[in-house]
Amino acid sequence: MMSAMLTLALLQQQPATTATPAAPARAAEAAKAVGDSAAGRPCQVTIDTVGHYGRQVEVRPGETNLFAGGGVRAHCQGTGSTLAADSVAWFAGVGRFDMLGGVQIRDTAITLDATTASYFLRQERLEAHRNVVAVSRATGSVLRGPNLTYYRAARGVRDTVEMYATSRPTIDYRASPDSGEPYVIVGDRVRLKGSDRVWAGGSVTIDRSDLAAQGDSLMLDETAGLGVLVGKPEVRGKGPRSYRLLGRRIEFGLRGREVRLVKALGAGQARGADWRLTADTIHLRIDRRKLQQVFAWGDSSRPHAVSTLHTIQADSLALDLPDEALTEARAFRKALSTSKRDSAAHGGGGGGGGGGGGGDQDWIAGDTIVAHWRQPADSAAKPELDRLVARGKARALTHLRNERDSTRRAPSVNYTRGRVIDIALKGDRIDQVRALGPADGLHLEPLPPVDTTKARRPKRPGRAP
Repeated sequence: MMSAMLTLALLQQQPATTATPAAPARAAEAAKAVGDSAAGRPCQVTIDTVGHYGRQVEVRPGETNLFAGGGVRAHCQGTGSTLAADSVAWFAGVGRFDMLGGVQIRDTAITLDATTASYFLRQERLEAHRNVVAVSRATGSVLRGPNLTYYRAARGVRDTVEMYATSRPTIDYRASPDSGEPYVIVGDRVRLKGSDRVWAGGSVTIDRSDLAAQGDSLMLDETAGLGVLVGKPEVRGKGPRSYRLLGRRIEFGLRGREVRLVKALGAGQARGADWRLTADTIHLRIDRRKLQQVFAWGDSSRPHAVSTLHTIQADSLALDLPDEALTEARAFRKALSTSKRDSAAHGGGGGGGGGGGGGDQDWIAGDTIVAHWRQPADSAAKPELDRLVARGKARALTHLRNERDSTRRAPSVNYTRGRVIDIALKGDRIDQVRALGPADGLHLEPLPPVDTTKARRPKRPGRAP
């Protein structure tokens, strides 16, 4: 941030004294320039007050160390930068300015509080320790932790501010001071460059009221609109209809520091309140901090979506979830959807999920499948599958039970082929099957029940039983 033109005025405890070219030669040796962080230009430090004592020690000819205590206050002449500490020390040989106890630095770029701090003038580097709190004036982002190394932007040294912190610092990451709720980032090690890039390593967590994420390492580049989590990464949406996403690598698409897209790349797994999905690649589109759409595709692991009673799989899938309520799923290429009866609702006979379970399992296949869900009046209830439409070499196997049949016979079996097959459902029960275009099929009715009221015919004599 700044270096002091340490003069005898400090030692003589004269208030509001500015170092001038007439200062003694030994003070001029200690007069190092430090810049205003906003412009990277040098300034002179004016010592405003020294509360108690001052002392100078000549280490060797031309090299004098200076010490002062009892509360030291100073400011950078011509700028708004100030510094304060209980005690200060200047070590001329290494060009280091130490501040001890109650350190307060107010620069044009950041404000910083700490218990101790050391400024290395030649490297434009500040090291702060114990109870460190650094606040970015530009964005309002706050770093809290046991230590911080701050690299100031200065002409001929570096063009961008950088900060490093270890021992699990916490960052409240904001877009602007009035941007509302921040992302809270915690990691074993954190590096920041400028106001838009963050790296973190070691059990990294990210939290906000609508989102939680974790992984071994994090990279965040707001300018590029990209964030990356690796090392067992996981993202969870918060709220009544939460979601969860896992993968080998998770990427964030950012716009104005708001997450708009979350990608699981490799071994993707996603779960919602009413569904779960696996695929090589899964994309979640987010708007207004709520999940709106899901896209999935892959070769080694074909997308496979499962709800309570239904499954759907294909080479690629798209799910519409406006404000996290499932309304439609679209499956493309070699699409297959299976359904099973709700045994609790229909009195038994439910088949298995997946490919080829129990006797009452229905399925529909085609080049593409579109599934529609109906939202119940009760927002807390799960959506119900309302319609299934298969197109392109469509075929379907369905079971139709006559609810007015008091004998509770097995359902009839219907196999249908056509260009388009449209299945309507009511309460998770198939209500109607329609086939369009060239169509054919097979319908099997169950055997009628045995009439036990009829008397048995008497056996004919001489005939073996």
